[in-house]
Amino acid sequence: MSEPRLLAGSPIAAEIRAGLTTDFAAFKVKWGYSPTLAIVLVGADAPSAVYLQQILRTCQKVGVQGRLLEIGSHAEADDVCNEIERLNADSAVAGIIVQMPLPAHIPLRTVINAIDPAKDIDGIHPRNAGLLSLGYDGFLPATAQASVEILKRSGIEIAGKRVVVIGRSNVVGKPAALLLMREDGTVSVLHSKTKDLAHHTRDAEILVVAAGKPGLVTGEMLSPGVVVVDVGINVVDDGEGGKKLVGDVDFASASAVAGAITPVPGGVGPLTNALLLSHLLQAATAQAQSQADAAR
Repeated sequence: MSEPRLLAGSPIAAEIRAGLTTDFAAFKVKWGYSPTLAIVLVGADAPSAVYLQQILRTCQKVGVQGRLLEIGSHAEADDVCNEIERLNADSAVAGIIVQMPLPAHIPLRTVINAIDPAKDIDGIHPRNAGLLSLGYDGFLPATAQASVEILKRSGIEIAGKRVVVIGRSNVVGKPAALLLMREDGTVSVLHSKTKDLAHHTRDAEILVVAAGKPGLVTGEMLSPGVVVVDVGINVVDDGEGGKKLVGDVDFASASAVAGAITPVPGGVGPLTNALLLSHLLQAATAQAQSQADAAR
C-alpha cells in the first residue's frame, strides 16, 4: 500500500493563528487591553507540562497574555477552588483552563463547578457540556473539536461514515463523539470495558483514538484505507536515555495500513491550541461588551 496522507495540524493552526493575531490586535485597539488566558496546573504531570508550554508559546504568537498558575499536588480542593474564584473575579482574565488530570484526592466535579461558565473556554463546565449535548452554541472542548476540525479542514467526508471513537472521557471522547454525530457520522464509542477492541476498530472508516495509552492501536487492528486521528499525547522513554512524545496509535504499523493519519506531535495538538485561543477571543469579546453595556 502507498504511503498514507499525513494530516498535519500545524499548517491549519498557523492559518488560524494568523487570523487571531489580527483579531486580537483589533480587540486591543477597541477595548484598550489584551485579554489573559489563565492556566491552572495542580501537581506535576509530564504530558501536561509539554502541552501547557505549547499553549503559552501560542499565546505569545498571537499577542495575548498567558498566565500559568501552578499549585502543589498536596493542595486541597478548597485551595484550588479559591484560586479559580480569584481568576473568575479578575476582569483581565477572559479564559480559564484547568489542566487534567487532577490529583486523585481532589474531586473533579468540585473544581469544574468553580469555573465561571463565561470563562470556561475548554467547555468542561456542566453548562457548556449541556449546550454541546443539545447541539446549542457554547464553548467546545478544544481537543475534541480539533479532532473533528482536522478532518473537516482536510476535506475528509464524515457524513454517513462508520466512525469509531476509543475513549469516553468528558473532555475528549464523549464530546468528540457528539461532534462527529453533528457531522452525520455513524458513531460507536469504545472504552476500557469493550471486549475485542480490534473487532470494532477494523470496522471503522474513521478512527479517533483518545485513550491515553501509548501504542494501544496497531496496524493489525485497522482496515486498509482507514482515516486515523490520534489524540494521544504520551511521554515515553526513547531508548537512548531521553524522552519522546508518542500518541495512542503505533504510527509505524498504522501507517502501513491507513489511508490518512495524524502525526504525534504535529497533528491534533497545534490545532487544539489555536482553537483554544479562538475561544478566548470569543469569551473576551462577550465579556468586554457585557461590561460596556453595564457601564451605560
